[in-house]
Amino acid sequence: MIEDKNKTLTSISELGEFGLIKHLTKNFKIQQKSTIKGVGDDAAVLNITKKQVLVTTDLLIEGVHFDLSYMPLKHLGYKAVMVNLSDVYAMNGNATQITVSLAVSNRFSLEAIEELYEGIHLACVTYGIDLVGGDTTSSTKGLLISITAIGEVKKEDVVYRNTAKEGDLLVVTGDLGAAYLGLQVLEREKQVFEVNPNSQPDLTNYSYLIERQLKPEARKDIIKLLKDLKVKPTAMIDVSDGLSSEILHICKQSKVGCDLYEEKIPLDPQVISTCEEFDLNSTTIALSGGEDYELLFTISQEDFPKIKGNPHLTVIGHITEENMGVNLVTRANQKIILTAQGWNALAK
Repeated sequence: MIEDKNKTLTSISELGEFGLIKHLTKNFKIQQKSTIKGVGDDAAVLNITKKQVLVTTDLLIEGVHFDLSYMPLKHLGYKAVMVNLSDVYAMNGNATQITVSLAVSNRFSLEAIEELYEGIHLACVTYGIDLVGGDTTSSTKGLLISITAIGEVKKEDVVYRNTAKEGDLLVVTGDLGAAYLGLQVLEREKQVFEVNPNSQPDLTNYSYLIERQLKPEARKDIIKLLKDLKVKPTAMIDVSDGLSSEILHICKQSKVGCDLYEEKIPLDPQVISTCEEFDLNSTTIALSGGEDYELLFTISQEDFPKIKGNPHLTVIGHITEENMGVNLVTRANQKIILTAQGWNALAK
């Protein structure tokens, strides 16, 4: 047992690996028809042969991707699932199953891991996903979470990054930059707390930003919306590393150029006011911030009337010839070459 100030906590080693998995997954119910066998055997059994299968995976490492001094474990579990589901939706697909693998150091009690799994469970219930497997092992360096998401999509519906065409419109969902600013607010309050542990932060003015950082939502709703509008994107990607990086991915892989209009980039009022407070340029934050998990896609001009005026979608630019380059058109109508300055997973 691990003694906490207020209660006795259970050591993970008391359950053993299989006991731990059984304990953590006992409340997960099967929701997908394609799940024949979930957790509890040597492998999951899925029946999804009629459609193309989508598979994506992400690894989150304590101290690199998250800081537990301000990231609640329940939120972390939820967010770890969202990161993967977003990639499935970026292919115009439907997410169906996940596997979860953990490496945990001995400073984490059973109750702490239960909290993490509460967030994973909430994500599964909310998005109709089945947990069908995974692994647990010990770690000497804190907490590592690896989630693999599986999805399905009809062959005729799948959307890639490399199929944008000259003349297409560039569209983004939601608004940008809030998650990055939420992180900056949390980092600032952490530094204040380290100097004065008795300080109580007032985060009222930053509620939207912090929610976007700690509990993002993958845009499953947009996949349904586009189907209802009878719009199939010509290319699509999710905004995880910053808008500029994602635009450059589409343009490079599609061998096209792009004009992005600064005045069209959607920003929440909290983003604008917090940028002013932190003396930051809101356009720079939207371009380079990352972790928004919005969808960025291109559509043919013929589809513009179908999305015009939709509150979830904003046209922010258009695709040009490759030799025109990838440019930001400023509010002063100047063209600046767009560079990728977003999150780099391999940066030191």
